[in-house]
Amino acid sequence: MSLIIALLFFIGGAILAVFATERLLEGLVSLAQVLRFSAFAVGAVLSGLEAENIAVGLAAGGRGAAPVALGTVFGGAIFLVCVALGLAALLFPLEVHLPRGFLALFAASPVLSGLALLGPVTPRWAGVILLVAFVGAMIYLIRASRHQQFLLSKEVAESQEKQRPLWKAVALTIFGLVVIGIGGELVATGAEQLIAALGVPALFMGMIVTPAAIELEEVARQAIPSKRGRHDVSAGNLIGTLLYFVLCNLGFIALLTPVRVDPLVVHLDWPLLILVTWIATAFLWRGRVGRMAGGLLLLCYVIYVLLHVLLR
Repeated sequence: MSLIIALLFFIGGAILAVFATERLLEGLVSLAQVLRFSAFAVGAVLSGLEAENIAVGLAAGGRGAAPVALGTVFGGAIFLVCVALGLAALLFPLEVHLPRGFLALFAASPVLSGLALLGPVTPRWAGVILLVAFVGAMIYLIRASRHQQFLLSKEVAESQEKQRPLWKAVALTIFGLVVIGIGGELVATGAEQLIAALGVPALFMGMIVTPAAIELEEVARQAIPSKRGRHDVSAGNLIGTLLYFVLCNLGFIALLTPVRVDPLVVHLDWPLLILVTWIATAFLWRGRVGRMAGGLLLLCYVIYVLLHVLLR
């Protein structure tokens, strides 16, 4: 496969997966409306839904591309906290007072993800624990947010304004799932070929390049609600997305497609994810993530990238 084709696979797959995720979210919300689920429950479960991230992670895990698979978890989560939150806060400072339990969950979830790194290969039992923890976390968030709109995402809010018939809701859901799977395969294939063609270190490609490509829209998801004064939406998206990354996505990878754990993930990516999450938690605890905090988080990401270059 030529370099140009590999690049087209990688970029095209990322765009396709992101596009399909929007359709999937519309379908799921419409189904929830038809089935008369609580709007708050729908918001809690779907606010951070990153189906494209899960699709790429599982596709890469199935191919044995461990750096790309684990990159969708740790690299994606670090990008979320440092770049998406950091850049959004730099542009539009985030001011929100979240329940302390939400913040404790946000801070603890990256620590729990370390269970999947306890062996040379991600253990299946760790996958089970992470998925159970994810379900428990979502149940807690649903109950705790029953009378609050902390976890209502922009996409969910827009979808709730559109009443769709059952057949269209089902069609959107199926379409989203199928196309996300295709996009995930294209990204995984393109990443493998780019690693081979360019000589890019596999871990750098997996932890830095791939997560940035498929998570760029997170910057908009964080910044736009804050710009419009909906700081609770930005904070909710942040917490929900992190839970999907480190509990749901990693749980599925460990359970369904166990992958080899590179020592650098254990010694650099995981600890740094914990560090930046705790920094973000400290600012959220105070009720404000301002421009100085945003700059600090972006600086952390620059250091993270440099460390990957130096330690490769």
